Amino acid sequence: MAKAVISGPLAGVRVIDLSTVVMGPYAAQILGDLGADVIKIESPGDTVRLGEYRTTPGMSPLHLNVNRNKRSVALNLKDDGERAKALELIDTADVLITNMRPGALGRLGMNYEDLAERNPGLVYAHAAGFRGDSDRADMAAYDESVQAASGLVDVANRALGTPVYLPTIIADKVCSLTIAYSVLAALVHRDRTGQGQQIEIPMTDTMIAFNLVEHLAGHVFEPATGPTGFVLSMSEGHKARQTKNGLAAVLPYSTQNYRDFFAAAGRPDLTADPRVSGPVLNPADVGALSALVDECAPALTTAEWAEVCAKHSIPMGPVLELDHAHEDSYVRDGHLLDTIEHPTEGTVRTVGIPVRFSATPGSIRRLAPVPGQDTDEVLTELQSL
Repeated sequence: MAKAVISGPLAGVRVIDLSTVVMGPYAAQILGDLGADVIKIESPGDTVRLGEYRTTPGMSPLHLNVNRNKRSVALNLKDDGERAKALELIDTADVLITNMRPGALGRLGMNYEDLAERNPGLVYAHAAGFRGDSDRADMAAYDESVQAASGLVDVANRALGTPVYLPTIIADKVCSLTIAYSVLAALVHRDRTGQGQQIEIPMTDTMIAFNLVEHLAGHVFEPATGPTGFVLSMSEGHKARQTKNGLAAVLPYSTQNYRDFFAAAGRPDLTADPRVSGPVLNPADVGALSALVDECAPALTTAEWAEVCAKHSIPMGPVLELDHAHEDSYVRDGHLLDTIEHPTEGTVRTVGIPVRFSATPGSIRRLAPVPGQDTDEVLTELQSL
């Protein structure tokens, strides 16, 4: 196979991905998309490889979505000789990402102190469910338990009347982004000082901070001026609207937005409603006004509302149906889903890189590897260093 040409703002940076499931691997993939040389050290048993596959065992849809732009090296870290190879690889790295538990890392000689002695410039990103100095440090954590521990389940329960989890692995993905930007900040520090460092990314702490941006609300003040919970996003009417022919997120936010919306819906009587006639919207009126928006939305088609909302600067978005995402013009034109030929899995769809750099664009150079497919290549390179 021809050697991939590396481009992007992180070209020249080497990342060792010693993580499993989604959080760490997705963070490492983001760095790989931006040009980093990512080497995934893996042993059998990563649950992200389990489940549905088409051609090759271990090549699950989730694996394909979080492990591109990586080379896979299969090493059994419990074997002294193979662990020594892994340590040699880490010696060549700028960044290590891991979500292994501290006890296991210590037994392998791979805690930060061990590795920093060998590689003082190493940026060591360790992700875990809870802070290492807390009484929860040794508790197992998955996305759902972190949603609960961070207050997201409480928000859902208060808004919906049932303690559901959000139907997406939001904690894993938000923490992936946090790992990525934290690593970049540490690389800037290292470039200025020559010093590497350890970064601890506790999922629960990250999600508490994320959740409380808006939901701390009246408890920002001491004493509190009101309850927690952001009124707009927790209101009963905080949902997509039924238009004449589908669904759309039509979201009047200002009194002028409401007046323009009601006029377009053919309800001039509502444009004079006292609740929208003044310059500022009273949050207490949001629920009742939302019910009126629901009542009026079927007056126009989704496309017609798109024109009205664009004209009057009313926030609006059509509802993307995931089964038809690849047919959506916005998705297609932005290459957010592309069809590509995988070396072992045939024709697959891959999610595009959502950010654009004018001078150093990222690229998809490698699709997700089968386990250990690059072991010989990487270890041969290691011997030549």
